[in-house]
Amino acid sequence: MPETKTERRKTRAPAPKGNGKTCRIEGCKRAYQAKGYCFFHYDKWKTGELPKARYKTCSREGCLKKVVAHGLCAEHQAKKGGEAAPAAPAAPAAT
Repeated sequence: MPETKTERRKTRAPAPKGNGKTCRIEGCKRAYQAKGYCFFHYDKWKTGELPKARYKTCSREGCLKKVVAHGLCAEHQAKKGGEAAPAAPAAPAAT
């Protein structure tokens, strides 16, 4: 049976892309990873925590979820439907 040499996996993170570019966030000196951001700010961009978000966010205060319709996320859109005016009482049955 031939001997097989097992190689250890690399333990360092892959080198950042960008040929020396840095993150576009002012004051950040980390290396460019994607969309002009470093790995840290790219994750924040994906979750909508940066001023220029990945998608439009819900207009309710403190909600960073993606807009579904009329400036609201799915959760707040469903709540809006539940806040409708009460239905008119049924007319008495004619005998």
